[in-house]
Amino acid sequence: MPSPKSHRKGSHEKNKKGRLSEKASSFHGRDAGAVADMLPRPRTVPDLLAGRRAGASSSPPPPPLPKLTKLLVNVTIQRSPGPVHVLMPPEATVQDLITAALRQYLKEARRPVLPATAASAFDLHYSQFSLESLDREVKIVELGSRNFFLCPRKTAAESGGAAVSSSCSKEAEEGTNKKGLPWLKFMDFLL
Repeated sequence: MPSPKSHRKGSHEKNKKGRLSEKASSFHGRDAGAVADMLPRPRTVPDLLAGRRAGASSSPPPPPLPKLTKLLVNVTIQRSPGPVHVLMPPEATVQDLITAALRQYLKEARRPVLPATAASAFDLHYSQFSLESLDREVKIVELGSRNFFLCPRKTAAESGGAAVSSSCSKEAEEGTNKKGLPWLKFMDFLL
């Protein structure tokens, strides 16, 4: 029985004489023509100038873009852990999106339970950091976004008898007009 060293030595001598085993010959590129004939290979380098050589007028016009039939819109409802996914037609308005998002939220039985289910009780924003609510008559396609934030409107009872606040910007302005800094009171407490 030959030892591993003598076995390696014997194969090494065969390689010195110029004969390679079948595995080695395929690895080193021998008989590559036969392998290439068997396997069709795709063209990896496209001819980028083919259209210019033939002339732009002789090529057929590009096919028209497909018409948009549905939009997948993500609406995150305030205090909800994740967005509601809604399929809407492109001609739908913001009012339609609010209604569909509320319907989907109730259908999935998500938590927290909403205080009201009427679309008129909610405003749609670009994000939770956006102060201005979106106009209800604008089409969704014209907005330029597919992610929105839905928050409840302030009612007259919640705002202390004042008129209905239709946007978060009014609430933010009211917050900045308050006098006194509450953190200073906390500092007095520490002293």
